[in-house]
Amino acid sequence: MMLKKGDAALPVLLPAVDGSYFDLNSLKGKRYMLSFYRFASCPFCNMRIHELTKHFKELGDDFSMVAIFDSSLENLQKYAVRHQAPFAILADEQNRFYQQYGITYSISGMLKGMFFRFPTLMKAMFQKGYVPLGIKGRMTTMPADFLVDENGIIQTAFYGKDEGDHLSFAEVKKFALGC
Repeated sequence: MMLKKGDAALPVLLPAVDGSYFDLNSLKGKRYMLSFYRFASCPFCNMRIHELTKHFKELGDDFSMVAIFDSSLENLQKYAVRHQAPFAILADEQNRFYQQYGITYSISGMLKGMFFRFPTLMKAMFQKGYVPLGIKGRMTTMPADFLVDENGIIQTAFYGKDEGDHLSFAEVKKFALGC
């Protein structure tokens, strides 16, 4: 079942790329974005993590992010560590939390993303080196972003229509800064 504005964020406990376990309860009292991604070597996903890492300081000290990948921890560590992200990047190999958050899967969304976001795909692979060599996870996973307030209530539930469809950084920043 897809979550919506006004729903409580569901608990998450998963392994992080640094080898620790991350508990979403650690963010109580903070605003945050919880994002679901495709497989660890996905070019679109890695471009998004790159963008968020690059601009993270613009979001203020009272905001956090959590990125969850459809991947094993070992495979995620292989691809995500290079970002040196200032936020948690987690592996949900069993798709347990993908199911709880109602994450969707779509062959047409995958193809739509490849076609309509082709320039981004080429930039990701040839300029940034995000080449999907080890596809371990579902290619048809669609991304999703949830903006959660200090009380753990979802204020925005965004389910991507294609493999590169996320909330704009401007929307995330506006929420992070309480504008």
